[in-house]
Amino acid sequence: MRALIHPTFGDPEQVLRIEDRPLPEPGAGQVRLRTLLSPIHNHDLWTVRGTYGFKPDLPAASGTEALGVVDALGSGVEHLAVGQRVAMGGTFGAWSEYFLANAAGLIPVPDALSDEDAAQLVSMPFSTITLLRFLDVKPGEWIVQNAANGAVGRMLAQLGAARGINVLGLVRRTAGIEELRTQGIEGVVATDQDDWREQVARITGGAPIVAGVDSVGGSSAGDVLSLLAEGGTLVAFGAMNSPTMEIASSDVIFKQATVKGFWGSKVMPSLDPATRGELFGELVQRVSDGTLTLPVAGIFDAADIGAAVQASNTAGRIGKVLLRF
Repeated sequence: MRALIHPTFGDPEQVLRIEDRPLPEPGAGQVRLRTLLSPIHNHDLWTVRGTYGFKPDLPAASGTEALGVVDALGSGVEHLAVGQRVAMGGTFGAWSEYFLANAAGLIPVPDALSDEDAAQLVSMPFSTITLLRFLDVKPGEWIVQNAANGAVGRMLAQLGAARGINVLGLVRRTAGIEELRTQGIEGVVATDQDDWREQVARITGGAPIVAGVDSVGGSSAGDVLSLLAEGGTLVAFGAMNSPTMEIASSDVIFKQATVKGFWGSKVMPSLDPATRGELFGELVQRVSDGTLTLPVAGIFDAADIGAAVQASNTAGRIGKVLLRF
């Protein structure tokens, strides 16, 4: 079978390559999946570079989410059938024609969902809806996020609106406002405009902002914290621009703010099965009725991984880049 492998850590465009690997056989409680589509996530590329919280042994496989078809069942697996379409996230080595996954973590995909939607269902949407739960905000309250035009930013705005939560978005480019408006997302401010703080006040009407999400790092983290009300919570979700959060001690002290991190790999497995099922059910419903949109920026054959990575790194990209095997 074909698989994307990197023998060293480095630039994904340079180190990822197609290799032939043996077809794996499922063990007890496992299934073998034939990959249909797999998205490229930032954390996948960080892992290839060797800069993520998880560092695999080399030479390493790659990819963590996919839509697949059940190809073979290990012993003890009775709730799935060969030929069934399933989605999964968090299984390392998904960028290959076939891979093994624990049966208990697979999500049967309704016929109504397209391959393109189902391939993206787990990692980013589930992280986002879990993040929304983690923020513990109520309908009518305000939250603020930077990187509002990123995948998680768009989904947080859509899911928040569907739940009656007000989401204020920060982007670094004025053009990002219109990009989000075309997707029906309002309440966005560009920090490259001199009066952006005044715009925030007009949008919120001066209402307290109880929580903030930082996906950028650097001074942008401080911008988010500066907008929070007293007793607000700043959640570090990512570090797209800098691994260091630049926040003012005065904001932490005088706002009596809480700063904490969110890592889906830790938070999501801690959810009880009933909560996981409830959240996944909501996601499927939101995608099916169009409340939550999962656009695709392009689909590439796995052999064209260099071009796919370039497309994924393109500024202003709307939607995920998917790999086909």
